[in-house]
Amino acid sequence: MKAAEHHAAGVGPRHDALGGIRVLDFTIVMSGPMCTRILADAGAEVIKVEAPDGDMPRMRPPFRGGVSTYFGAMNCGKHSIVLNLQTPEGRQIARELARTADVIVENFRPGVMKRLGLDYATIAAENPRIVYCSISGFGQDGPGATAPAYAPVIQAASGYELAHAGYQDDPGKPAASGIFVADVLAAIHSATAISLALFDRERTGAGQYIDVALMDAVIAMLIGEFQDAQFPGERSLVPYRPMRAKDGFIMIAAATKRNFAALFSVTGYPPGRNTVDSLFTAKSEWDWPIIRQHVEAWTMARTVDEIEAALGGAGVPCSRYKTLAETLSDPQSIHRNIQARVGAGDGEFAVANPPFRMSRARIHARRKMPQLGLDTDRVLGELLGYSAQKLAQLRQAGVTASSGPIADDRAAPVQA
Repeated sequence: MKAAEHHAAGVGPRHDALGGIRVLDFTIVMSGPMCTRILADAGAEVIKVEAPDGDMPRMRPPFRGGVSTYFGAMNCGKHSIVLNLQTPEGRQIARELARTADVIVENFRPGVMKRLGLDYATIAAENPRIVYCSISGFGQDGPGATAPAYAPVIQAASGYELAHAGYQDDPGKPAASGIFVADVLAAIHSATAISLALFDRERTGAGQYIDVALMDAVIAMLIGEFQDAQFPGERSLVPYRPMRAKDGFIMIAAATKRNFAALFSVTGYPPGRNTVDSLFTAKSEWDWPIIRQHVEAWTMARTVDEIEAALGGAGVPCSRYKTLAETLSDPQSIHRNIQARVGAGDGEFAVANPPFRMSRARIHARRKMPQLGLDTDRVLGELLGYSAQKLAQLRQAGVTASSGPIADDRAAPVQA
């Protein structure tokens, strides 16, 4: 039985976990859009507010059907409206929309929303139930709060990159930053905090302000390293290293007494060097270089298939190094419905589904692609009661923009 079938079995029709929640999304690039996409995946109505030239990732390849798939992966399931917040009329419309919202998310530099008259204090005075989340590099206050920051800067400044380099056999210089860990972590923490605030609102009737810093999110991830910073030299570095095989590399991650006993048994680790029990004493001096040298000599004489069969069969956690494309085609990934199809026609492509499943609620990427300004007239007409004449005047004045038909909002998981 596939994961989706298993979760649906016996529970009847499923619902959207955040159905009925309206999110006003003032975010750009990655951390904010990824946060609000999580909310959209859970069924929230997410209204993405964009400047007339749109969010920057709209211009980043690859493109399918004229749509950036990079942008689409972070923004599928949302509605796009154009508001020129540099105009008084644009800011006033944003204020009016905020009165109808449950959640506001923004990730501008601290102080920007206040200058626009769209800060938490201003909005909460008119909508005390609002849950307002600000995502920034270093937080909303303090001596470094206004410093410009993107994920690679945060990853360098937080200690993450040097900690990562410290685990390499030949560190040389810190590794290049290609994966924006800080953005994704901050997005996840933001979505979690918003969900907590919405739950708290059910009990208290009041919204609240949330301040999420990319820096704090990365530091919170460095659990062992955090302790090393306080008590240097008192902890052995985790000995996980790529091991060379005949035809590639393999990661072996023994962690428990049982894992090590099996690893030593399968590889014939020389008796007398260490006992498994000695590895787990409080003051043990693990002979990691000798252990790694022995294990790699064993792996180099075998293929990755042979290693996985021998160690995996003995209960030792291990895996060959795969490309993402290989992982996505793996039977387990297909079983888990890791991918969802979004967009339509020649603009259809796959994005990652949320990494969790719920037995009663629908949690999946939604098919709709937010074309720039596509939903402006509809949203302002439905939520604020603007007439066709007023909408035309706003477009002519450059305050808004709107075009195109309403897109299909359904989603289709990839089928095995």
